[in-house]
Amino acid sequence: MEKYKTNKSRLSDRILEAMELALQQKDPEIAELLNRALDLSMTRNTGGGEFIERRDYPKIIEDAIDTLRQLQSKP
Repeated sequence: MEKYKTNKSRLSDRILEAMELALQQKDPEIAELLNRALDLSMTRNTGGGEFIERRDYPKIIEDAIDTLRQLQSKP
């Protein structure tokens, strides 16, 4: 997994960094909580009650989510 370089000015950047650390430590429970927090931080203040997210996540986030799913699928 590629390390995400940021200036840490956005909450989502900091959450992603923490999620990557949880994944490196093979902690799917914490990584899943951080994944939900990441989703909320990236979609808050957008649209109304009927809002549908149409943008794609950056590849670095998709990679982290893929790693999480792989970790969760292991016994």
